Amino acid sequence: MNKIYQSIPINKILLPLSWLYGLIVYFRNKFFDWGIFKQESFDIPIICIGNITVGGTGKTPHTEYLVNLLRPKYRVAVLSRGYGRKTKGFILSDEHSTSLTIGDEPFQIKQKFPDIIVAVDGNRRRGIHYLLELENPPEVILLDDAFQHRYVKPSFSILLSNFNRPMQKDKLLPAGRLREPFSNYSKANMIIVSKCPIELKPIDYRIISNDIHPYPYQSLFFTKYVYKKLVPVFGNKKKVLDLDSLKDKDILLVTGIASPKMIIKLLENYTNKIEEMTFPDHYTFKTKDIKSITKRFEEITSKEKIILVTEKDATRLVIRDDIDKSIQDSIYSLPIEVSFEDAEEEFDNKILKHVRENTRNSRVYQE
Repeated sequence: MNKIYQSIPINKILLPLSWLYGLIVYFRNKFFDWGIFKQESFDIPIICIGNITVGGTGKTPHTEYLVNLLRPKYRVAVLSRGYGRKTKGFILSDEHSTSLTIGDEPFQIKQKFPDIIVAVDGNRRRGIHYLLELENPPEVILLDDAFQHRYVKPSFSILLSNFNRPMQKDKLLPAGRLREPFSNYSKANMIIVSKCPIELKPIDYRIISNDIHPYPYQSLFFTKYVYKKLVPVFGNKKKVLDLDSLKDKDILLVTGIASPKMIIKLLENYTNKIEEMTFPDHYTFKTKDIKSITKRFEEITSKEKIILVTEKDATRLVIRDDIDKSIQDSIYSLPIEVSFEDAEEEFDNKILKHVRENTRNSRVYQE
């Protein structure tokens, strides 16, 4: 294994089950290839953002990047399954939506971009039809986490691979975390290696590119996270905090995401006074959890202390009415954005070109 990669845990005992799982995935994909299972195409740009691994590749920040790129010229919709929501079927977000009704990630996107269409439906094909029946239908649809949802044939597919758990080094479930074999990356138009560390050298990019070995029709990009100012989860959003201010504070880091390692590594640049409370990905906080968080926070003796959560976790905390006001004022979220390694303009141009050429009224957008 190349030195730029971390070793990733593989449960070799479960490899026989992975082979069985792989056989099931193989025939499922073949049924689509043979036309036994039907795919449906649509006459507007549908961009799929997905992965072939279980969680942790940064789909939501990359979806937000695409929203920012496209919404100045196009009417954009984001369609997601809405993982973790307590509702069923097709739901179109509105001012009453919460993480319980549409899921934490769609709710996060809707909060950031209230002017776009955000909808959820486990049946993406049905969801697209509903969106196209709206009075003002979208001109481009972003499909969140739909690389395996082959009942819809997207016009463009973006495949994400976490630098910290490279798909080309992983194994199928349950021994590893691959949803389908690495060879299926061939279905993507574009591959993005996400969550790259800032210290990568040009030779490292070449090594990763050689390992993935993209096809001639595929583009390969690299992105890293850029962390923004801390934002209060409750109350006045003008009370933002610079990251530098963390040097004087004790931090209780509360996360319900795939892995908090990158956040911890960031925080260690500012302080060594970090305590962690880790919950499963997409975790729905309960009253007992709020009590545990409150107790843990009160046990920190420093007067300069905060509770830090991710944006995704903030969407699940802000709706709770059992968090004491004194604790609310101490809870901040850590916004993140993606940044491309020396190729942002190339990426933007490829996406804009695809949407322009596949939009119904493309002549309007030729300028």
